[in-house]
This record gives sequence, C-alpha cells and structure tokens, in this order.
Amino acid sequence: MNIKVVAIGKTDDKNLTILIEAYQNRLKHYINFELEIIPDVKNSKNLSENQQKEKEGELIIKKLTNSDILILLDEKGKEYGSVDFSKYLQKQMNAGIKQLIFVIGGPYGFSDELYKKATGKISLSKMTFSHQMIRLFVVEQLYRAFTILKNEPYHHE
Repeated sequence: MNIKVVAIGKTDDKNLTILIEAYQNRLKHYINFELEIIPDVKNSKNLSENQQKEKEGELIIKKLTNSDILILLDEKGKEYGSVDFSKYLQKQMNAGIKQLIFVIGGPYGFSDELYKKATGKISLSKMTFSHQMIRLFVVEQLYRAFTILKNEPYHHE
C-alpha cells in the first residue's frame, strides 16, 4: 500500500519543514510514502471562502485516481488514539488498498465535492491547529502507527 498526504500551500516555517522531512524519512522505512503539496489558489483574496474551498477541491480531485481511498483530516471526523490508528492502518493494508490518501485542506476546510468523494474523515484533535502544523502531526502519527505495528519502542502506553 502507498500512503500519500496531500496538503494545500507550502509550509512557511523552516523549522516545521525540517521536522516534517525527518519523519518522512523515518516513515519511508515502513511504507511507500509521499507528501504532495498543492500550491495555494491564486488570487484567493478576491474569492469568498466557498469559492476558495471549491478551487482547492478541484486541484485535489485532479490528483486522485478511481482506486484511491480518500480520507479527509477534518475536525468533525472520527478521533483515534495512536494504537487504534495503527489498527486502522493495518486494516486498510489487509484490505488490499493500493493507495490511501489523507488530505489536509486549506484554512477554510473542504468543498462539498471533496466531502462526497471521501471514504472517511479523521480528526486529530478537538482543538484547531494551523494547516501547516497538521502536516507534522499527521506524518508523526503515521510513523508512530508503524512503530506500534512493528512492536518498536517509540510509543509508550
């Protein structure tokens, strides 16, 4: 199985970028992983929130294939503890899924079209985080999940 995280807009903070890259490199020891950054929508200041979500949704949908399993990282999604998240990933791998895509939306969330295409929604917290910080949290949680599945000493309960 391949795992891809798709995010809107570049990460401005170089410290976050360094940490994200560190976890990406660790994660590649366990699974085919890719972080794909879709550039910010041009002239977004002239768009309403809904128009911006629609434009971002169109850009994300262009990146998908029919066989992709799309999971939106959404505040109204299902919350998992780290062990349960690792079990969720194992279940996806056992199901023979070719590619699992986690999507981090822009500052206003997702378009209705993306919600319709999504297989599920996951929430990382009831708190709100910047969409740039979420990238680090997702990649770290993916890494943590694989260390749990391999019974490696990274995660402690």
